[in-house]
Amino acid sequence: MSATGRSKGRVIGFLRTGIVPAPTTRLDAPRVCLRPPRPRDWRAWARLRDDSRAFLEPWEPLWPPDALTRASYLRRLRRLMSEWRHDEGYSFLLFRRQDDQLIGGASLSNLRRGVAQSATLGYWIGAAFARQGYMTEAGRAIISFALFELGLHRIEAACLAHNEASRALLARVGFAQEGLARGYLMINGRWRDHLTFSLLREDWIDQPQ
Repeated sequence: MSATGRSKGRVIGFLRTGIVPAPTTRLDAPRVCLRPPRPRDWRAWARLRDDSRAFLEPWEPLWPPDALTRASYLRRLRRLMSEWRHDEGYSFLLFRRQDDQLIGGASLSNLRRGVAQSATLGYWIGAAFARQGYMTEAGRAIISFALFELGLHRIEAACLAHNEASRALLARVGFAQEGLARGYLMINGRWRDHLTFSLLREDWIDQPQ
């Protein structure tokens, strides 16, 4: 298919779903890259999430019955693209560069401008790709994007106290633990306390990369 044909196909696809075309932003790290989600990512996203369900559910909000359907994915994508357009949040899918395999996702949400200039970092990875250093690379890439492309000063994150993998990840990429937030998020159907973390732009500049 010609480049013109591919471009026309993408436009028709976006018109059918009612979703504004995703930005072309791409964040590259040595073994992974991050880019905004697209309608055509649904099957790979749903397959990865389904294969990793038992691994992910203890750390996430309760999955609705239609969590993995195309309709649910497209509703989510419309919201994410609206957040992107309005500078409210930036969501990415995470791919392994060697084979373009989808392996997870990361996001900056609750973005606040004015005197705050901050956002909240979130992330997830498929069970088969955990503890291989991929999310550490992705975390560093999205932190750099947040601080220097978006101009933020502070990035926040939180995790359950017994989530040792997440606590270790945040430490590796430079976050400092701040405290405990009681009843912070409803995770897997229950309000749960979370440890809170932060990273400032000056922290990032001062640490070796």
